[in-house]
Amino acid sequence: MLLSLVPGFAQPPEDAALETPTINLHDAMQRARKYGAQVQSADIAAQLLKEDLKQAKAARLPTANGLNQFIYTEGNGTPSGVFVANDGVHVYNEQLLGHEDLFALMRTGPIHLAEAAEAAARAKADVAARGLNATVIQDYYTIANTGRRVDNARESLKEAQQFLDITQKQEKGGEVAHADVIKAQIQVQQRDRDLSDAALAFKKAKIALAILIFPSLQINYDIVDDFSQIPVPPALPEAATQANTNNPDLLAAQANLTQARLGVSVARYAYLPTFALDVAYGIDANQFAAVSTTAQDTGRSTLPNYEVKNRQNLGYSAWATLNIPLWDWGTIRSKVRQAALKQRQAELDLGVTQRQLQGDLASAYEEAQTAFSQVSSLRDSSDLSAQSLRLTVLRYQAGEATALEVTDAQSTVALARNAYADGLLRYRVALANLQILTGTF
Repeated sequence: MLLSLVPGFAQPPEDAALETPTINLHDAMQRARKYGAQVQSADIAAQLLKEDLKQAKAARLPTANGLNQFIYTEGNGTPSGVFVANDGVHVYNEQLLGHEDLFALMRTGPIHLAEAAEAAARAKADVAARGLNATVIQDYYTIANTGRRVDNARESLKEAQQFLDITQKQEKGGEVAHADVIKAQIQVQQRDRDLSDAALAFKKAKIALAILIFPSLQINYDIVDDFSQIPVPPALPEAATQANTNNPDLLAAQANLTQARLGVSVARYAYLPTFALDVAYGIDANQFAAVSTTAQDTGRSTLPNYEVKNRQNLGYSAWATLNIPLWDWGTIRSKVRQAALKQRQAELDLGVTQRQLQGDLASAYEEAQTAFSQVSSLRDSSDLSAQSLRLTVLRYQAGEATALEVTDAQSTVALARNAYADGLLRYRVALANLQILTGTF
C-alpha cells in the first residue's frame, strides 16, 4: 500500500489476471502442438531414435572398462589351492581393458540406418502434427462461424422485434388485424430460440478448441475472425509440386523406404567376419602389488628351481580375435530375407501414399475452387435478402404486403446470412486442408 503511493510503483488493475487473451490461428496451432498428447508422443519417439543415432556412432569407437576383481580359493597346501585354474589362493585383478572392432570403423550402415529411423520418426511427428492442425483449424473456424451465427441471430431477433412493434402500433390504429401481431410474436419467439441455440453452439465450439490449446479448460478467450480475408487458392500444378516436396505422409513413406533399404544392408553385415582388438593393462597376480617381493613357488618360472624372488605384476597384454561366420542354420539368410520383405512392403506403402495423395489433392483442390466460387454468390444472396426484407417491411407499412410475406422475408434473410457464414467456413476449411496436403500449413 505504501509503495502504491510512490511514483513509479503503480498497482496493477484488479482484473489483470482476468484479461481475455486473443488467439489467432497460428497461436492456436502452436499451443495445440505444445499440449497435444499425440504430437508429444511422436516427438518423444523421434528423440528416442536420436539417442539411438548417438549410440550407433559411439559403437564404432573404442571402449575402455575397468576390471576390479578379487578371487579367493580354498587352500589345500599347494600354491594354486583347490582350483588350479585360479593360479593361487588369492588372485587380484585390477586392469584397464580396451576394445575395438576394427571392421566396425568401415561399416557405416548402422549409422545411416539410425539416421533414417530418426528421419522417419520426425516425419511421423509431422504427420501427427498435421492431423492435429486439421482438427484445430476446423474448431477454430467453427468458432468464427458460430460467432457470426450469433450475430446473425441477434440481428434477426432485432428485426423481428421491430416488426412486432410495427404490427402492434398498426393494430392500435386499426390498420391491421390482431393475427398479424400474433405472427410477429411467433417470429420473435422463434428468433429468440435461434439466438439461444447459436450461443450454445458458440460456447461448445470454444470448449472444443480450449481442450486442445490450453493445459486446463479455459473458455475465457477470443479468436481473430479473419473470415473477411478470402485468399485465392493456389493453382493445381503449384499445389502438386508443393505436395510432392512437403507432404508429411509422402515424406514419412519415403523415409520408411530408406530405412528399409538400409535395413537390408545392415542385415547382410552378419555374413561378414568381425575383427576385434583387445588390450589389458594392470595387475593379475596373487599379490596386490606392482612387484611381488615374496618368493613364490609358482611352477611358472623359467628358472631351474622354479622359484622367483621378485615378480613384476604390473603389465599389459593384447589379443586379436577374428570371428568368421560358418554355419547358423540359415538364421542370417532368414534375417536378410525378412529385411528384403520389409523393403518391399515399404515400396508398396510409398506407391499407395503417392496415389492417395494425388486423389486427395485433386479432391481438396476442387472443393476449394467450388467453395471459393460460391462465396461471392452467398454474400450477394445475403445482401439481396436483407434488401428484400427492408422493402417488404416498407410495403407492409404501406398496406401493400401481408404479415406472412414479412415473416417469410425474415426467415429468408436469416437463412441467407447463415448460409454465407457456412460458405466462409467451408472455404477456409477447404483451403486449409489443401494447404495441409501441400505441407504449407
